[in-house]
Formats: sequence, structure tokens, C-alpha cells
Amino acid sequence: MTDLSPSPQDRRLVRLLVQVGTGLFTLAITLLGLLLITFIIGRVVPIDPVLSIVGERATQAQMQAVRDALGLDLPLWQQFAIYVGDALQGDLGRSIRTGDAIVSEIARYFPATLELATLGTLIGTLVGVPAGVLAATRPGSLADQVVRLVGLMGYSMPVFWLGLIGLLVFYGKLDWVAGPGRLDPSYDMMMQFTLTTYTGMILIDSALNGAWDVFRNAISHIILPAGLLGYVSMAYISRMTRSFMMNELGQEYITTARVKGMPEWRVIWVHAMRNVMVPLITVIALSYAYLLEGSVLTETIFAWPGLGSYITDALFAADMPAVLGGTVVVGVVFVTLNMVSDIVYRLVDPRARA
Repeated sequence: MTDLSPSPQDRRLVRLLVQVGTGLFTLAITLLGLLLITFIIGRVVPIDPVLSIVGERATQAQMQAVRDALGLDLPLWQQFAIYVGDALQGDLGRSIRTGDAIVSEIARYFPATLELATLGTLIGTLVGVPAGVLAATRPGSLADQVVRLVGLMGYSMPVFWLGLIGLLVFYGKLDWVAGPGRLDPSYDMMMQFTLTTYTGMILIDSALNGAWDVFRNAISHIILPAGLLGYVSMAYISRMTRSFMMNELGQEYITTARVKGMPEWRVIWVHAMRNVMVPLITVIALSYAYLLEGSVLTETIFAWPGLGSYITDALFAADMPAVLGGTVVVGVVFVTLNMVSDIVYRLVDPRARA
């Protein structure tokens, strides 16, 4: 008699398909909710987009023509449907200030934010993880107290204050780093008109072009704001690493490994860290997302032409389409990073795969 029951491989495939389908459905609902929130904000703010486009001296006929072109007289559900359809096609509207497509403007500004946040996250991770491990393996010691104090300062001090103090000390007094901006004016002209742009991130593009003088100048500009963001990220990562590691070091399998005479470095960095990395992946991803979306003050202080500065300038100019478009991009990045961290979490942890 033929056995028609599904094989273990078929059951695993079904579970995988269910997980993928559930993840995609959750992602779609989240993005739809994000679009709904931004749509509502765009309709309730006390700013008339028609008046911002045509100006105060326009006639009623001109204002009505623009209103008809924007579809503002349609029912709200129909306006939302059009908004979602355009967003799915990559159309976030046009900037009131410049008249350019918002997607193309964000594409010019976002690489600067990506470069700054990525370097800041790398600094925070490379410093924060070892610092947290050091504090966890020596609880109550001087090293533990220093790590906790430095982390507490990173949590407590306002970012804009740290940025201003950093500029005053390292740029104004010591002259160790370059000033605000991404490049000196001469190198900026070279980057725009001489070198080939591949990614929009100056460090990568200058290295690919072999323009090491531009690379060094870019490093001198980015090291202070990236170090500042890295310090904020390190405070969070080191604290969470310390907590996770102390919890793992109290487990029975760690005691068993020590009783068997296993070297301490192997107990910590192989056995304990293998389990610490599972929740730590989420912590690092959330820290990265925070730096991508929360670096507005840092970009403003350091005149960094990134997405945060773009949204801030658009807000001051009452350019709500640009503000909402930037908000949608930030939300999509945040959701995407959470999804990626969940995928990596499943790859690292066999229990999640099972």
C-alpha cells in the first residue's frame, strides 16, 4: 500500500513557504499602514499645498486648476488609492520647492546618510561589543564601572551638545579634523566634475577612482560626526552586550565547559558569544536603523547633506510632499532592516530554523 503522507522534506518546504508568506504579508500590511499614516498627516497639517505651489497672488481659477490636477477634490479613499498606487510605482510626488521628483532628490541625499550611519554603526559595534564583553566578564571591577559610566554618558548627553563640543575642541582648537560638510570645496568640485560616481558615497567612490587625496579629505570630514554617532551606538550596544553576556555566563553549559578545562577565551568568544550573537543581531540592526533615521541633528550641526537635512529643510520650507516622501523612505528602511535582522537571526540560530 502506497504511503501518501508527506515526507520530512515536503513538510519543511511547506513550513518555509508559510513563513515566507507570513513575512511578506506582514511586510505589506506594515508598509500600507506607513503610507496611510503619512497620507493622513499630509491631509491634516494646516498647510495648503495648492497655495504653496501657485503663491498667494494666484487667481481662484489657477488654484482650482492645480487642485484638480492634484486630485484634492476627490474622495479621501480615492486620493489614498492613487497615493498608494503611485508609491508602489516609485512615485512619491514632486517637491514644491524645486519641482523635481522627490525620489530623484532622495536618491541624491540618501547615500550621504547611508555612509555616515554605516561608519557610525561599525565604530559602535567594533568598540561596543568588546567593551560589553569585558564588563560582563569582570562585574564590579574598574573596567566594568568605566564601561557603564561611558555608556551612561552616551545615553544622557544630547547629541547636538556633543556635536558642538566636538567641533569646538577637535576642529576649532586642536585642528585635528576638517570642518562641516563632506569635502573641502576644491575636492568637492573634483568629485563632481572629474571623478566617476558609482554609489554616491564619497569614501567608496574616491577609492574606486584611486583618488586617495579626496579619500583622505573625506575621512577628515566624516570621522568626527561618524565618531559621535558611533559613540551613541556604542553606548547602547555595549550595555546590551554586557546584559546578554552576563546572562549566558551564568548558564550550566558555561560551567561545564570551564570544569572540563576549556580555555577562558574559548568559553567566552566561542560558546557564550555564539548564543549572545542571536539577540545582539537585532540590537545592532535597531541601532543602525536609529542612526539612519535619527541623525537629523548631527547632519544639521555638521552641515552634512543627507536625508535628515533634506527633510529638515523641506519642513522649514513647508514642502510637505518632500517631508512625507522622506518619511516614507525612512520607514521603508526601518522595516527592511528589521526584516533582514530576522532573516539573519534565523540563519544564526538553529532553533529558529527548526
